[in-house]
Amino acid sequence: MQIRQAEPDDASAVAGVYVRSWQVAFAGLVPQHYLDAMDPSHEESSWKSRIAETRWPSTGVLVAETEAGIVGFASFSPSEESSAIAEVGTLYAMPEVWRAGIGKRLMAAALTTLGQADYAHAVLWVLEDNVRARRFYEAAGWRPDGAAVVDTTGGAALNKLRYGRPLG
Repeated sequence: MQIRQAEPDDASAVAGVYVRSWQVAFAGLVPQHYLDAMDPSHEESSWKSRIAETRWPSTGVLVAETEAGIVGFASFSPSEESSAIAEVGTLYAMPEVWRAGIGKRLMAAALTTLGQADYAHAVLWVLEDNVRARRFYEAAGWRPDGAAVVDTTGGAALNKLRYGRPLG
């Protein structure tokens, strides 16, 4: 497996990982009608734009690629609250490769890149009820920092917690 910076031609595969991961990871957390309506072809153009607008290393998308193709990705950018703080916006892998170390390697690569961009601190948001993801982040050194928001994805009120960690 290799981890590399995403290219615009990767957008279709990234969109496929995004949708498949959401549909499995968020079943029972996000309204099913929302998950059922997700379609990689509807996500591809936004991922192509995000990848094309990369300002490496302060913002970007990393992909994990095996002989089977792209099986995971992570994206990051300056946080909305401060350009001095990085935000890991996404970290997803195909359910078929969960627990194979791909998420850990993507997270490590993202944190290394953010350190190279001179960020001293990073944050991410996670659904409060997503126990599996919270355990993953906590094992990687992330901790809840007390911030919380309500997200209305799919028309349901979903509590999200902000996690943070120092870089470097």
